[in-house]
Order: sequence, then structure tokens, then C-alpha cells
Amino acid sequence: MPTAVSLFSGCGGSDAGIIRAGFDVLMANDILNYAREVYLANHPETDYIRSSVSLIEHFPSAELLVGCYPCQGFSQGGLRNPDRKINTLYLEFARALNQIKPKAFIVENVSGMFRKNFRHLLEDQLKVFTDAGYKVSAEILNAAEFGVAQERRRIFIVGIRNDFNIDYKFPKPTHGIDKTLEKVTIRQALQGMAEWPEGEFYDLPFHWYYLSRDRRNGWDDTSRTIVANPRHMPLHPLSPQMVKVEHNVWRFEHDGPARRFSYREAARIQGFGDLIFPDTKNASLMQRYTVVGNAVPPPLFEAVARALPDIWD
Repeated sequence: MPTAVSLFSGCGGSDAGIIRAGFDVLMANDILNYAREVYLANHPETDYIRSSVSLIEHFPSAELLVGCYPCQGFSQGGLRNPDRKINTLYLEFARALNQIKPKAFIVENVSGMFRKNFRHLLEDQLKVFTDAGYKVSAEILNAAEFGVAQERRRIFIVGIRNDFNIDYKFPKPTHGIDKTLEKVTIRQALQGMAEWPEGEFYDLPFHWYYLSRDRRNGWDDTSRTIVANPRHMPLHPLSPQMVKVEHNVWRFEHDGPARRFSYREAARIQGFGDLIFPDTKNASLMQRYTVVGNAVPPPLFEAVARALPDIWD
């Protein structure tokens, strides 16, 4: 079984994907206490270091390095400031890459890096990884086209060490119009779950910003993007439809019950299945939502990992 090291691992979306693809994750890392607790509740065999990656001096040898460094500086929901220090955490990933020299690496981040004001940061990442000795490719993939019940576009950067002289080919979409399989719907993802799981969803009022856009998709649609902030979590399909009143103003079609997705439903829609959420002192409702919304959908990361060439012998 080929080995892997994971950085900026969160609660384990990337790692669940590569484990399904046949890798043994030797070490994972993140700074959030509850991310570590959720990860270890689901993957207790991994050595998980809760620390800033900058404080980790030595990394175990491995054949694959994966990482999902934080994206607040790039994301639609973040400040979108290209000068934020958080935008340069890829240099810590590059430090590990230069130390471990794995056969391949996979990076995931938000697609906002392709925007004009962030393009220089993307180009610098490609340069840094190329200078480390890798043939590097980048592409935006939509999770919904790989069996995940939500529209979620993310950039993947994949590198294969130069001595193999192989160009990485990204996987082709498997779900959607004219594809082998139909897209997975909210109905399919939430099958068997309770309609009103008290205590598991954010139930404060819908503020003006929430009502500035349509937040609801139907049972037989894919979900809108799952986010880390519960205030902005998409609506469950049992909620009334939203109708547009004017620019940036929407309202519910009627006064029937309405709620956001619960954190367990969010995990299902992310493609985790029934993720274990341990009841620890860090297990606030906010933290449960945060670790799920920050994660990469495991089926999407799995597809990217399975497309790696067979270089593990």
C-alpha cells in the first residue's frame, strides 16, 4: 500500500479520499482541535499532529503528499485580499515537498485563485512546485461531476516527480448530462435521515444577507455549495421556495417551516457518508459546521488520486 503525508488536513476530506484510493496516511496535520478529534474518530490509525505546519520540523517519508491549505484569502465568502499572509501557506507545503520528495503531490483549493487579482499567487505556486522538481498540472473540477451531491468547483494542482517523466491527466467527469451516471441528488444523499433533527442545525433567524439570494435547491437537484459558516448554510428542500422581490432581496413563498441543512446532512452532501462527530468539549455546533464546510469532498479527492499513474512499486 503506497504511503501518504497530509497537511492542512482538517477533519479528513482529502484523506478519506486517498484512503479509499488505496493509500496509507502516515501523518495528518491541522491547527483546529475539533478537526483533529473528528478525524481521529473516523481514522484512528493516523498520527495526527495538531500544530501550525510551520512548527513541524521533520516529516515522515512518503510516496504522496497532499494538502488543502486555507482558502479564506481567495474564496467568494472570504475577504478576497491577495495580500493576506494566509495566502502564502503554500510555501510551507513546498517546504514539506522539498524535504519529503514524494513521487507525487496533490493540492486542493478554491477556484478563486484563477481570478485576475490572485493569478500571480497561482503562478508562483506552479513555479515553486516546478522548481522543487515536479511536472505540474492545474485544473478546476466540479464535485457534482464526480458523484457528490453539490455544485462545488475547486482547483487541483497535481505534480509528478520529474524522474518519472510523466504528465498527469485529470480524471474525466463521470456524472451529469451525456456522462455514464446521473448527478447525485439531495434526495439520494439524505436518504433515511430525519426531517427535523433538533439541535443539529443552526436555527437562528434568516438575516438580510441570507435573504439577498436564493438559498434553496429542490430534492431532485444537487445542493448549492456547502459552506463553513452555518449562518450561510443552504436551505433544506423541505423549506418553502424562495421568490425574488427585487435586486438582492428574496423572501419565502409562504410561512411554512424553513431550516438550513444540519451539520450531519452537510457531511452527507460533502460525500463523507455518516461522519462520526465525537462529543468533546470542543464540539460546539459552530465547530461541527466549520470542519465539514472547510473539507474537500472525499469522492472528488479520490477521483484525482485514482488518476495518478501507477508509480508506487
